[in-house]
Amino acid sequence: MKYDYLVVGTGLFGSVFAQQAASYGKKVLIVDRRDHIAGNVYTRKVEGINFHQYGAHIFHTNNKEVWQYVNQFAEFNRFTNSPVANYKGELYSMPFNMYTFNKMWGVVTPQEAMEKIDEQRKEVQGEPKNLEEQAISLVGRDIYEKLVKGYTEKQWGRDCKDLPAFIIKRLPVRFTFDNNYFNALYQGIPMGGYTQMVEKMIAGIEVRLNVDYLENKEELDALADTVVYTGAIDAYFHYALGNLEYRSVRFENEILDMPNFQGNAAVNYTDRETPWTRIIEHKWFEFGKDEEGKDLPKTIISREYSSEWKPGDEPYYPVNDKKNSELYAKYKELADKEENVRFGGRLGEYKYYDMDAVIASALAFSKKELG
Repeated sequence: MKYDYLVVGTGLFGSVFAQQAASYGKKVLIVDRRDHIAGNVYTRKVEGINFHQYGAHIFHTNNKEVWQYVNQFAEFNRFTNSPVANYKGELYSMPFNMYTFNKMWGVVTPQEAMEKIDEQRKEVQGEPKNLEEQAISLVGRDIYEKLVKGYTEKQWGRDCKDLPAFIIKRLPVRFTFDNNYFNALYQGIPMGGYTQMVEKMIAGIEVRLNVDYLENKEELDALADTVVYTGAIDAYFHYALGNLEYRSVRFENEILDMPNFQGNAAVNYTDRETPWTRIIEHKWFEFGKDEEGKDLPKTIISREYSSEWKPGDEPYYPVNDKKNSELYAKYKELADKEENVRFGGRLGEYKYYDMDAVIASALAFSKKELG
C-alpha cells in the first residue's frame, strides 16, 4: 500500500502535521521508535495522577490560532505556573517579583526594590564577559548568588564564569506581586493528560510503534511519496559531520504514601550542593484531584538531574552555541538536498521549541506543504 506521507515521530510536530495532512485527504503512516505516542509530552496514569514521564510540560501561549487548534482535541484546565525556589531552606517566589524582593531584603515598595537592584548592578562595568557578569548586570549580586548561580551551573554542568553571556539575555524582573511565571494569555494543562490530546489528534491515522525508522529506512521510504522526519538531524546523516550536542535530563521518580509532598507543582533547588535542579510534584498540575474532583491520597515526585548528553541518552535541550549552530548549518545544507524528505521539530531543526512554537511551526509547514 502506498502512502502520501510517512511521518517519523509522534511528538507534537509529527502529530500536528499528520492531522493536517489527513484533513486534506492524504494517506498518512506514522512510525515511532518508542512504545507509545506523544513523544516527550507523553503522560500516563499512575495512582490516578497524570504523570509527565519526560518532565513537566505546561502549555502556555499568546498565539490565539495555536490555542484554538489545541482546544479542538482537549479541554485545558486553568493551571498557572508559579514555581518556588528553595535556596538552602529559604523559599522564594519565582519569577523574581515583589514577594522575592521582600523576602530577600525586607523591602516593601517597588521603588525600594528598584533602588536595591540598581545599586547592585553597578558592580559590572562595561560589556559583560560571561554569564555571571551578565546576570549581575541584570539583577544584582544577591539574586544572582541565591537564585541564579547554583541552578544555572547544575543545568549546564559548568561554572557561570565559563558560560557565555548570551545564554541569559534577560532575567524577568517584576515590580509587582505577580507569581504567574509565563505571563501568557492562554495557559493550562490538558485535562486527562497530553497523551489523550495527541490520541484525538491522530485518530484514524495508521500508527506503528516500536519501529526505528533509521534501521528500516529503505523499506519505509518505499512506502510513501514524501517523508516528514522529526528525529535528530545528525542521526539521519549517521553523524557524518560529527555529533550535535544536547543537554539531557535524568529523572528519579518516587510514589509517596502521602497526599502532599511540597505543596506546589515545581520547586527549584538553586544551591549548587543539592544535586537535583528541581522537584516536580505531578498531582498539582491538576490541583491534586482525580477526574471526579476527589482528593488523591498518594503523590508522585520526580527529581530532575541535568546531565551532558551522550549517544543513547534522550536529547532534551540543543546547545545552540556558535560551534553547534555552525555544525547544524552544515547538516541543514545536506537536509535541503534530500529530495522527498522534510525535516521539522525540535530535533529535526536543532532548535529549542516551546510546545506552542512547535505547533505553530507544524501548522505553518503544513500550509506550505499541503497548499
